[in-house]
Amino acid sequence: MSNISKLEFAALDISGKNYLSWILNAEIHIDAMGIGDTIKEENKESPQNPAKAMIFLRHHLHGGLKIDSQLKLCGEKITGDDLLEKTYSTFHASNVVLQQQYREKGFKRYSDLISCLLVAEQNNELLMKNNEIHPTGANPFPEVNVAMHEEKMKQNKTGFGRGRGRGRGRGHGRGR
Repeated sequence: MSNISKLEFAALDISGKNYLSWILNAEIHIDAMGIGDTIKEENKESPQNPAKAMIFLRHHLHGGLKIDSQLKLCGEKITGDDLLEKTYSTFHASNVVLQQQYREKGFKRYSDLISCLLVAEQNNELLMKNNEIHPTGANPFPEVNVAMHEEKMKQNKTGFGRGRGRGRGRGHGRGR
């Protein structure tokens, strides 16, 4: 099910690029919710408030960052190889070749694989949008420059339009 509730601020990116702005926004919003003390060490909050803060923070994380915590909740010790293998195993059966290609790239860190997959996904979305705009096999758009060039050539052959080269033609230049 898709996340239908609106985020108060941008989710923490899987690459961590927006971490500083994310942590500042998270602290401000948690303080505004009246549960700011729950994220401080040795707090004396009721068990419900830390749970509210955790739900709020998880809501503002990129989906790829949540896999690790779900596996930890099962009581397993998770390594980077486990995360990589889990990700490879989620490829659809029709993408076995693609799965093998990503394995052969030899990713050592889970974050590197996810970053690569995200870029591939963005490129794929761009290609799909371009294909929707101009599907394969459709007539190409006319080349504006070619049409203008052909029009100029017709004008030159019929004597209309500007002449070639610089100046004003033979015998009409400066001093004559």
